[in-house]
Amino acid sequence: MKTIGLLGGMSWESTLEYYRLINQIIKEKRSQFHSARCVVYSLDFHPIAKLQHEGKWKEAGDLLSWAGQKLKIMGADFLVICTNTMHKVADQVSKAVGLPLLHIADATAEAIKLMGLEKVGLLGTKFTMEDEFYRERLWRNYRIKTIIPNGRDRKIIHRILYSGECLSMIRANHGEDFKRIINGLLSRGAQGIILGCTELPLMIDQANYDVPLFDTTRLHAEAAAALSLAEEISTR
Repeated sequence: MKTIGLLGGMSWESTLEYYRLINQIIKEKRSQFHSARCVVYSLDFHPIAKLQHEGKWKEAGDLLSWAGQKLKIMGADFLVICTNTMHKVADQVSKAVGLPLLHIADATAEAIKLMGLEKVGLLGTKFTMEDEFYRERLWRNYRIKTIIPNGRDRKIIHRILYSGECLSMIRANHGEDFKRIINGLLSRGAQGIILGCTELPLMIDQANYDVPLFDTTRLHAEAAAALSLAEEISTR
């Protein structure tokens, strides 16, 4: 079994979910006494969020690279960034640390292709929705088309994700916003919706929708567990 290096803390709630899912999956695949070989570095998200909003992505990538080097020293065989947005600096981090990095967009794309879908909606921070690093990767490597909400709705989602509200308050206060935004994407031809922020699966319930919602946290965790158990490490 290979050791997973989790770059977390963005936010700690989603990092906790990664740790729980990965260990649960490994236990199911092996036996009741097995758990993941895993090391975690949980970063303070406040300075990273500040750098994001200042457009200082190289500096944010340097912070993740520094933490990734710590994980390498602790024995990590590959890296998992526990957030969608910070995959904007995935190549920078992987190169600086010298370890393979399991990309969240690849894990998500594999699930979309398995369902035979070609066009999906993408929800996430404004960086994930508006910048090219996520959508371009889906198109270049998998020929998956993505559509995003209009500018007003992108601002609403971004504000929700960075509001600091507890999850129960978000569900109560913004459930109708999410429904309206998702229905708008479906009306424009989306065959499914990527929950492209690791917080979103904690806010939006598949039971409330008839189309597939792609939980990037779960999909990424499943891919990490599978790679940990694989004979050879192979990433795109």
